[in-house]
Amino acid sequence: MKDGISGLSLVASLVPAVVTATTKGSHADLQGYNAATLIITTGAIAGDGLFVVAIQESDTTTDGDFADVAAGDLLGSLPTALEASTVYKQGYKGTKRYIRAVITKTSGTSIAAGAVFALGHPHDAPVA
Repeated sequence: MKDGISGLSLVASLVPAVVTATTKGSHADLQGYNAATLIITTGAIAGDGLFVVAIQESDTTTDGDFADVAAGDLLGSLPTALEASTVYKQGYKGTKRYIRAVITKTSGTSIAAGAVFALGHPHDAPVA
């Protein structure tokens, strides 16, 4: 078995919670890393909800500077609607310094969800 922890950092973008509206996650700073993967976990969906998730990127931490990542800078795909009690992943290969997860509410009442970025291939390892 190989060491998978010394070169991996985890950054919570959306802490697990019941989401009732479109929610922008905290940003992950990619400086010092060469890989990023978004991991989304979902729980119950109430009120026939339709929720989608996306990765946004920016060169700054200013909220208005974030924009959805172009399809060519994403690895894998996310569903057009999140399902209850499921785990998803999507990779990022863009060049911006900051990324964040955004859950968009299209309809329904709420979804239990969380999103974490796994940052890998650090310039200096091991990482804390």
